[in-house]
Amino acid sequence: MNDSIPLPGGDPARDRFALLRAALRLLRPFWPATLAATLLGAAGGLATAALLAQVNRGLQAADGVGAGFLLAFAGLCGLSVLGKAAAGVGNSLVGQKLVAALRKDIAARILRAPIAAIERQRTHRLVASLVNDVEAVSIFTFNVSGYAVALTVTLGCFGYLLALSPALLLLVLLAVAAGMLVTHHARRAWMVDYTDVRDAQDDLQKQYRAITEGAKELRVDRPRRRRVFEVLLGGAVDRIASRKSHAMRLFWTADAVGSGLFFLVIGIMLLLRDRLALEPAVVSGFAIVLLYVKGPLDQLVGALPALGQAQIAFRRVARLAADFDGHEPVALVEPGGQTPELCRSIALDGVCYAYPPADPAGEDGRPGFAVGPIDLEIRRGEILFIVGANGSGKTTLIKLLLGLYPPQAGVIRLDGQPVAEEARDDYRQLFATVFTDYFLFDEVGTPGAGLPPEAERYLERLDIAHKVSLRDGVFSTTDLSTGQRKRLALLNAWAAGRPVIVFDEWAADQDPGFRHLFYTELLPDLRRQGRALVVISHDDRYFGVADRVVHMAGGGIARVCTQAAEGPDDSAAGNAER
Repeated sequence: MNDSIPLPGGDPARDRFALLRAALRLLRPFWPATLAATLLGAAGGLATAALLAQVNRGLQAADGVGAGFLLAFAGLCGLSVLGKAAAGVGNSLVGQKLVAALRKDIAARILRAPIAAIERQRTHRLVASLVNDVEAVSIFTFNVSGYAVALTVTLGCFGYLLALSPALLLLVLLAVAAGMLVTHHARRAWMVDYTDVRDAQDDLQKQYRAITEGAKELRVDRPRRRRVFEVLLGGAVDRIASRKSHAMRLFWTADAVGSGLFFLVIGIMLLLRDRLALEPAVVSGFAIVLLYVKGPLDQLVGALPALGQAQIAFRRVARLAADFDGHEPVALVEPGGQTPELCRSIALDGVCYAYPPADPAGEDGRPGFAVGPIDLEIRRGEILFIVGANGSGKTTLIKLLLGLYPPQAGVIRLDGQPVAEEARDDYRQLFATVFTDYFLFDEVGTPGAGLPPEAERYLERLDIAHKVSLRDGVFSTTDLSTGQRKRLALLNAWAAGRPVIVFDEWAADQDPGFRHLFYTELLPDLRRQGRALVVISHDDRYFGVADRVVHMAGGGIARVCTQAAEGPDDSAAGNAER
């Protein structure tokens, strides 16, 4: 999506009406349908007010009602019913399109966001925002036209009351103002509840992940299982229920006060009708209209909890959008640039990257982990191993090579030419990957590009053809063991046909037989196809398979060894251990 949906900020004092403004901006692409639905609903609302006036006149008519009255009554009934129906249908269509646009916009922000920004997000919070916050926004925006109709009916009824008796209307408005004041004070309190509910939903999402992804660990650890269920998950559930119950008690108490004030006005009017010399038409008109308009007023008041939750959700979505604001120039709708060719090599020239400190305030005095400067060349048609202890910088080096992290210093060169920022996504299309925390897609290779004819043979070679088949370029199943799923991921990377394949601890989940097959047969086969192979590995017994072995330590390259020599080669110059 080229035009991101603008979202309100997170300052409650400055964006009291941010939700309304944002809702109007969200509706902008759909304004013709929204305007039509709202106008038809407003016409139906005014027709309803006119119908009440017509009924009152008919009740007060001394000589009964005639054909003209019946014709007007039927016309107003038809306009009221059709207007409401048209507004409902139109609002439903617009509401669904609006929510779809919001969901696509958030997804687009995530897809355009730098990988580092996504990694900083906690998964449970991200999922909660995508699910709970969008749902809260959709509940409110879905009924925007309905609220407009209710407002039109209310204003139309008040207009009729003004025509009947300005003095009595003033009494009604005083009662409405008193009810709004009570509701305002109640709303300030229930907004605190809903904010805490939203925080608890993050905790609940986290515990849902714990009981699903950690199911095996919980089965063998009774104390932890009881704590997760009774304290952590149960505490979040009880907190949500308690806070929501308190908020709704406040709401219904305020609603009851408003209703009581309405009935009080009707009682005062009936009590004073003789003293104020009110005509029967005025009294009956006020009674009919007040009893009817209570419904639209209740609808408007009932929108306040949804409005409050939507405001909180918008702030959450806005915060998420702000975290993903530094987007990369990644095209989602238009095709990207032409994928470059890799003729000779990719070189990292003085590349550096530093993570922010764990303590942003810097109170612990420790800087964030840094990698670099790195000078390294990856040559086409070679096998390059990257080895080192955990935390030595291997994965960060790979992310820099892939263009997932932009270098904070230095430059990446493709066949000697610097890779510009605007071409980084095109550069990334040179790579196929199997990360240690890989995600296995059902589609094989590059969607729409077709499969190499040897794909079925690779299934046989990986010893999973008896469990998995290829149907129209899709795996028949991915419900396999961890090692077998990783073999499918390897097949996916191979079938993509990219000139560089990166393997991050691929063999770690394989039995000795397949580990041997990977290092001694599959990697040499891929090298013979002209691919450059970058392998993160701890399998020192297979280091001889590599053309070069890059040893990482402390965020830098300690040495680079060739297959034929134990000592460092010339390419390691300038990369002393850091």
